Amino acid sequence: MKFLITGGAGFIGSNFIRYLFNKYNDIEITNLDKLTYCGNLDNLKDIENKENYKFMRGDICDEELVGELIRDVDIVVHFAAETHVDRSITNPNDFIKTDIIGTYNLLESARKNNIKKFIQISTDEVYGSIEKGSFKETDELKPRNPYSASKVCAERLAYSFHCTYNIPVIITRSSNNFGPYQYPEKLIPLFVTNLIEGKKVPIYGDGLNVRDWLYVIDNCDAIDFVINNGKVGEVYNIASNNEKTNVELTKLILNLLNKDESNIEYVKDRIAHDRRYSLNTSKILDLGWKSKFNFNDALKKTVEWYKNNEIWWKKIKSGEFLEYYKMQYEKDKI
Repeated sequence: MKFLITGGAGFIGSNFIRYLFNKYNDIEITNLDKLTYCGNLDNLKDIENKENYKFMRGDICDEELVGELIRDVDIVVHFAAETHVDRSITNPNDFIKTDIIGTYNLLESARKNNIKKFIQISTDEVYGSIEKGSFKETDELKPRNPYSASKVCAERLAYSFHCTYNIPVIITRSSNNFGPYQYPEKLIPLFVTNLIEGKKVPIYGDGLNVRDWLYVIDNCDAIDFVINNGKVGEVYNIASNNEKTNVELTKLILNLLNKDESNIEYVKDRIAHDRRYSLNTSKILDLGWKSKFNFNDALKKTVEWYKNNEIWWKKIKSGEFLEYYKMQYEKDKI
């Protein structure tokens, strides 16, 4: 089986590539990644020399490149996206281009080739906020920031290509992922690395915003499960039912690092900050999938990973990696 993984140098994408290689022997993977600020080939050092793995640096908006790569694959798993909410608020243009135009380009290329599956990776943020209960796949989508709006557009494009052109699309919407190789401006890696460095951790507003936390390997397992067992044209929520307020989560991290609450700094709330996300996962559970990792164990494993891999994240937080990224970007423009 031949896979095209877009955004495979990012957090979830790189973990998914490693997951596939750990599980299957008879696969080939092409990883297409633009290597923006959060795409990092250090995430895949352990597999970069595999004979059945190929990395291609490129943009999903490059029609010619995408067409060439899709021509020779069976399954497309589309992770590539601008994903950071704060960045979408200050600069939505990149999100519109990558998340919408890039997705369209992939779908149009897929339409011209006989692929077996197109997996559109989406997010629970497309639903917006919910005070009580949990969102089902059929509930109305109400995105409240440019990032989540761009993801709604991307997945609705994917669904339209299924309905119109019979592209074998499946959409996944997962809750907040955490685990190794996550870019350290996201909550868990930011807080863990700040505390290791002796810095305070910034909590938005009153800290009572609720998120459902999913260990990234569970998400990889669920995506693989959907590829093999999901129904074309359907959407599947993926979560582990680990709802925590930001304050609760922070206290767990503090405890794992033997720190006290004096390390918390409350900061001005984010614009249009969704209060609570929650997913109803009955659909995928009824299909036969269930998460394998206990939340507290997975959080401990994650904290230990960041403690043991300071070289990886210090290169990013010091600006060394960003300077390298800028140099490579300027080379590409020449």
